[in-house]
Amino acid sequence: MIPLRQSLLLLLPTLLFTACKDSSQTKSAASTQSAVHAGLGIMVGEVSPNSALVQLRLGKGDQLVERDLPGRAGIVEFALLGDNSQTITAEAKAEHDFIARVKFENLKAGTQYQCKTRIGTDKDHLGDGPTATFKTLPGKKSAATTRFVVVTGMNYAKFHGDTRIDKAEHLLENNTKLPDPYAGPDKDLGYPALAAILKQKPDFFIATGDNVYYDTPNNPQARTISELRQKWHEQFVQPRYRNLFAAVPTYWMVDDHDYRTDDCDNTGEYDPTPELAQKTMLEQLPYTKMDEAKPLTYRTHRISRDLQIWLPEGRIYRSPNSMEDGPGKTIWGARQKAWIKKTLSESDAKYKLFISATPMIGPDDLRKTDNHTNVGGFRNERDDFFAFLKESGVDKNGFYFICGDRHWQYHSVDQSGLEEFSCGALIDANARLGRKPGDPKSTDAKGLIKQPYYQTPRSGGFLMVEVKPEGDSDAKLKITWHDEHGQILHTTEKN
Repeated sequence: MIPLRQSLLLLLPTLLFTACKDSSQTKSAASTQSAVHAGLGIMVGEVSPNSALVQLRLGKGDQLVERDLPGRAGIVEFALLGDNSQTITAEAKAEHDFIARVKFENLKAGTQYQCKTRIGTDKDHLGDGPTATFKTLPGKKSAATTRFVVVTGMNYAKFHGDTRIDKAEHLLENNTKLPDPYAGPDKDLGYPALAAILKQKPDFFIATGDNVYYDTPNNPQARTISELRQKWHEQFVQPRYRNLFAAVPTYWMVDDHDYRTDDCDNTGEYDPTPELAQKTMLEQLPYTKMDEAKPLTYRTHRISRDLQIWLPEGRIYRSPNSMEDGPGKTIWGARQKAWIKKTLSESDAKYKLFISATPMIGPDDLRKTDNHTNVGGFRNERDDFFAFLKESGVDKNGFYFICGDRHWQYHSVDQSGLEEFSCGALIDANARLGRKPGDPKSTDAKGLIKQPYYQTPRSGGFLMVEVKPEGDSDAKLKITWHDEHGQILHTTEKN
């Protein structure tokens, strides 16, 4: 028998080797985890009563380096906690800008969920990543109260005061100087409106386009895939975006500035091409699953018993802006237009909210030709749609327009009786005074449009929409305009 002291001496080399090996593995795992970051936070998108998309981008840090956030390949484990808990693992690949996106299905309507993540360079070395909370939509059978926010015009360069902006090309319509950039001590956190929105605890957030500006600053404009991606990175890395998106699910549209350039269509031999523009929007925003075979960016969601929303696509299918207006000129395209009319006719929701990236009523600037209000633009399609709404009776059944694009807030009533609510630009530095009915430089020189609300003085902000049941079969619609600090500017209600 070997004495105890001697046996310990014989085991000592093995123990030391094992200890060193374990220590080395621990350090290796810690090093791997620390080298992977989720600098853009986590985002939940396109929530329905029974499904949700969740995405996260892996990177080498969480601070901008030379205006960008370098990405990193790796693994993301998404763990959904709640009713029907499930875990999905996805790769973050360079071909998708290191964005991992998954879709959770078979969820329960009107239910709170939490999605935790673990991130790393490989599946054996995962560390804690960001967490998101969200609630699935109540669904058609539920009379739940719904509150959501609508925004547009999130101009990073104007807010932060990018010196590369050619100010001569960015004067306001009334020839006043470019607004001053934000100067608050909290500037590094990002847009104050995002903090104000989070404080309100909406059920979801709708961005109607101009989420980033490929053409601002215009010296130089973003043209290549890396330059387009950089715009999204610098936007979403701001702490107030990360905080908001971790707690509030999102729905997205793009407009001109985050598609190609100001007032763009699909013509013109310049970059970004329409193909690159579409690739980037589907990559950066949670419209559908990554690499969806035939993705559709127009859709409708039945939110509750009383509410249904429509989110049309305004850039991909449009005719050239310069084309003579008439029956053949379209923003929506034949297939989408037929779908819009069909789904509106079939809906029995009390409130049908058509949320458009561009205005349908306005008024807008007379010089433009890229939207449905513009003279020489797409008025024929607009008039045909208005005729459908009247003939089908949809216009008398809780139908309203909500729009982005315009840099001022308003409530307009067309001579047909149709009404439109504009959310205005999100930030003060991107806001302007708008065209009033009767202005000879507007699309309503004769003053036929009535405006119960016109925002003055100029300011940024957002639109809060609330549908609240009152009794077993009744509900009310409440529209509230806020400034960029959350102060209420105006409210209107509809029975």
